[in-house]
Amino acid sequence: MSAEHPGVRAPLVLGDASFQSVTQDVANIIEKKTSRTWAVLLGVALSVVLILAGSLGRLVYEGTGIWGLNTTVGWAWDITGFVFWIGIGHAGTLISAILFLFRQKWRTSVNRAAEAMTLFAVMAALLYPLFHTGRPWLAAHWMFPLPNQMDVWPNFRSPLLWDVFAVSTYGTVSLLFWFMGLVPDLATLRDRATSKVRYFVYGVLALGWRGSARHWVHYERAYLLLAGLSTPLVLSVHTIVSFDFAVSVVPGWHTTIFPPYFVAGAIFSGFAMVVTLMVLARKAFGLEHLLTLRHLENMNKIIMATGTLVGYAYGMEFFIAWYSGNPYEKFTFVNRAFGAYSWAYWTMITCNVLIPQLFWFKKIRTSVPAMFAICVLVNVGMWFERFVIIVTSLANDFLPSSWSYFRPSVWDVSFFVGTFGLFFTLFLLFLRYLPMIAISEVKGVMPAAHPHPGHEEGAHGAHASGPVATRDAEPAHG
Repeated sequence: MSAEHPGVRAPLVLGDASFQSVTQDVANIIEKKTSRTWAVLLGVALSVVLILAGSLGRLVYEGTGIWGLNTTVGWAWDITGFVFWIGIGHAGTLISAILFLFRQKWRTSVNRAAEAMTLFAVMAALLYPLFHTGRPWLAAHWMFPLPNQMDVWPNFRSPLLWDVFAVSTYGTVSLLFWFMGLVPDLATLRDRATSKVRYFVYGVLALGWRGSARHWVHYERAYLLLAGLSTPLVLSVHTIVSFDFAVSVVPGWHTTIFPPYFVAGAIFSGFAMVVTLMVLARKAFGLEHLLTLRHLENMNKIIMATGTLVGYAYGMEFFIAWYSGNPYEKFTFVNRAFGAYSWAYWTMITCNVLIPQLFWFKKIRTSVPAMFAICVLVNVGMWFERFVIIVTSLANDFLPSSWSYFRPSVWDVSFFVGTFGLFFTLFLLFLRYLPMIAISEVKGVMPAAHPHPGHEEGAHGAHASGPVATRDAEPAHG
């Protein structure tokens, strides 16, 4: 199979890879000695986590007054960071669940790292609802369905409560889905372990997996059920996050386009982060034959499509503001584009709408340096999108005498930067101690796993891109 022949798809595994070599290539990352580069990167990430710890300590001690908030702008970098990280976490579930249900085999090399990224992004996001109150021991109980000392229950109409339920459910299901896919590969690491500690740890995590037919049947059933359960969460979580704004009467927020607009933006930014991380990981660990340009190109196509949807949503917001005849809505959107925050608005338009259109060109879509640069800019643009939505709608309210200009303090910035330290620390630990590529699923898309070699692209079955094919060819833990 060759990528040069028109109408023939590029293979998902390059070279003369065998089942044994795939296992060896992925497991070697975990089994070999820690590299100096990885140790240095972990040290840098941990130092940024210390910045986060210091920022949180000062926030708890002083309260939210240390942030750059003012009378008009009561929400700024805190809710911007929350929505940003929840959006980053969307690609993992979409790749794992929705693409699995649609039998997209190219997901097999990227789903594991994307799922891990989802969990770490959710962890970073959950810091914001907990600490944005400043002193959580006084106010955090309002985020949970618990009565207070006066037997008054929290307000179930509050979007803050919806966020906690939505994100905690999303995080729980994503964790179960991620761990379920890990079980066969953990058994592989258990059987290859050369130390008692590794054998014990991976053995416990593998849950007694032996690769029997009964194990595969239960695994496939559970995997399919979790995929079906995860799919609506991709749509519901960011829809509920959009309700933080859409249920208000603030001009610029009170709009019904927010749910689909936020979901498209979340997938857009999530896929951009996956490409950013996987471009670096495939190069660092020499996995170009397993994580091929075909995988990256397919993700770039999704980025281009969702970026176009986001651009449409931007234009539709202006149209509806004009069509509504509401002077406050008109003012809000004109002010976004030409007011005091126009620099942020046009940064958002450039990064989210114009630059991703370069992916229409195959040469750029398949260029690793180009896709890396574009995806970094996409995530910059998506942060600016949330900033523009939040701050420009609050800074200029109904009373011109109270208008203000928001300037972040060092504590706003340190909190947000610190969440990147947490995210990258967890991701580096994941790369070092768990298989970043799903071994059993990659084997299932190789020609040797199919009963009719040369026709593996047309395979069907409950899990044709993974364990079903692998089980017929070789025990997953072999």
